[in-house]
Amino acid sequence: MSQLLRVQNFVVSRDGFSAGEGQSLDRPFGHADPAAFMSWAGATASWPNRTDPGGTRGLDDYFTRDFTHNIGAEIMGRNKFGPHRGPWEDHEWKGWWGDVPPFHTPVFVLTHHLRPSFTLDDTTFHFIDASPTEAFARAAEAADGRDVRLGGGVATVREFLDDDLVDAMHVAMAPVDLGRGERLWDRPEDLLDRFHMEKVPSPSSGVVHHIFWRR
Repeated sequence: MSQLLRVQNFVVSRDGFSAGEGQSLDRPFGHADPAAFMSWAGATASWPNRTDPGGTRGLDDYFTRDFTHNIGAEIMGRNKFGPHRGPWEDHEWKGWWGDVPPFHTPVFVLTHHLRPSFTLDDTTFHFIDASPTEAFARAAEAADGRDVRLGGGVATVREFLDDDLVDAMHVAMAPVDLGRGERLWDRPEDLLDRFHMEKVPSPSSGVVHHIFWRR
């Protein structure tokens, strides 16, 4: 079975933005409220950072659980890893996720400014200057037969879409508008030339889950 490149649990606003303007160390989503984007997943029983019992079951919980299913590696852009631009000034910065990142696989960070790989818990971050095709080849080898997740951000997802490398996507449309920022699409129907699409609304959260698979 061939390996797939999958986008999973990628959140956009109703007007198509996945991040706001003004990303900083304290505001990974820029002016956007991260709670408005991710509360649907955080409310589920399967949210990995849950410290109390309970949480919702159903559609949102299914997608939260599916985040790690058959994933052997992740590719992300530098701006998902951190807010820094240009050459690395501080190699002590190791991402927004603390000592136990949620990936549990090798992660390939796309950047024009290389730095040494490092490992936190069971996640190793590699920094590579590569085209989408080259990055997928490296991640697929590291995934050891499992699929590769394309983590974002927006520019990275669009770059891999432009190179026709994405096999499947799950995009959760949150019931908020951002007005400005980094936009994934003008409308999801723009992708129907290459993908089938189903929209499945979640009655518990108001999120509309968009599921895409290749034609």
